[in-house]
Amino acid sequence: MAVLPDKWIRERALKDGMIEPFVDGLNRDGVISYGLSSYGYDARVASDFKIFSNVDSAVVDPKNFDDECFVTRDQDCVIIPPNSFALAHTVEYFRIPRDTLVICLGKSTYARCGIIVNVTPLEPEWEGHVTLEFSNTTPLPAKIYANEGACQFIFLKADEICETSYADRKGKYQGQRGVTLPKL
Repeated sequence: MAVLPDKWIRERALKDGMIEPFVDGLNRDGVISYGLSSYGYDARVASDFKIFSNVDSAVVDPKNFDDECFVTRDQDCVIIPPNSFALAHTVEYFRIPRDTLVICLGKSTYARCGIIVNVTPLEPEWEGHVTLEFSNTTPLPAKIYANEGACQFIFLKADEICETSYADRKGKYQGQRGVTLPKL
């Protein structure tokens, strides 16, 4: 398996719509960087957030998730309470080729502030907005900026094509738009 360079990412994004909208080059003027980098793509977080709130003393249950556990905000930045988390999604819509696996990693700018973005794979032939999980590991409120870089995607080329892709097995998160809550 090989890590794929900027040239490959650009070609697939422009010819096949692998990343839409696509930013060719790294934008860093006064913002947390986003766009095409040497061996990855730094995606932006969209402006709609779901911030965890335990007003009703709810239990987080991935088999029976109660969306009342969240406060929804659509704004330029959001504050995550101490030791809490928020869900958001990428501005970019991804279409992953069948011979590719993509790994989402958090940006060091946020990590250095105690804000962790969940590491997650984008499987072969998955498509959609990526739901992002921001964990505030600090005892202080933490700020997330919409329409700025949130995570980096690393593209890995498989040595051979998989027998069954995410699309083949009709994965439950296929084609998701916006923030998608856990599904069973």
